[in-house]
Amino acid sequence: MSEQQQTHFGFKTVAEGEKAKKVGEVFHSVASKYDLMNDVMSAGLHRTWKRFAVEISGVKAGDTVLDIAGGSGDLSKLFAQKVGPNGRVILTDINASMLSVGRDRMLDAGLNVPTLQCDAEKLPFPDGHFDCVIVAFGLRNMTHKDQALAEMQRVLKVGGRLLVLEFSKVWQPLSKLYDAYSFKLLPIMGKLFAKDADSYQYLAESIRMHPDQETLKKMMEEAGLAKVDYYNLAAGVVALHKGYKI
Repeated sequence: MSEQQQTHFGFKTVAEGEKAKKVGEVFHSVASKYDLMNDVMSAGLHRTWKRFAVEISGVKAGDTVLDIAGGSGDLSKLFAQKVGPNGRVILTDINASMLSVGRDRMLDAGLNVPTLQCDAEKLPFPDGHFDCVIVAFGLRNMTHKDQALAEMQRVLKVGGRLLVLEFSKVWQPLSKLYDAYSFKLLPIMGKLFAKDADSYQYLAESIRMHPDQETLKKMMEEAGLAKVDYYNLAAGVVALHKGYKI
């Protein structure tokens, strides 16, 4: 029997089969405090980044949208308001704890947004089904990013858009300050607000292991997307990539 392939879990190297389990443990741990920590970590900026993504998406009334790794449902809520009663948004996540938070939030908001637990690397949807697919702050946690991107491309209609909102490579002059924030302050905030320093240490490490802007652009092109471009937000702390299926 061949030895199992290795992959990254933060700065650690683990067997590929172990990564999804370990990432799952992180998000089970932080689910109840996820939105609070996002607000604390980004000083509320994550909400602005998500609103920007919705505007850039070009989604209009009546469109169909797939929100992958959508967790607590911030983007699904914004997209549901955009597509209106004749459109459809589906909120998915691989993590049951995160998805339950999102489902409850959709119900509380009176929105008809179906939720589905599924793996982005094996999407249970037919080819050419969605006008827009978005993954926000989720791609870096996936074991086979290339496979996930190919699946997202597959389920898009011709002319449909894929958007990837993700932490990226910060502007070089800010890198030392950003490292100090990520590896010193972030775990302290995780311990203080979420009672979990280790998960936020992992999240900081996972950002550093994620492909930079140009590498992710090339990966999206290799997955079959065209006219791929990106927007740097907050000096490259976050980047929004957009590509089309042609």
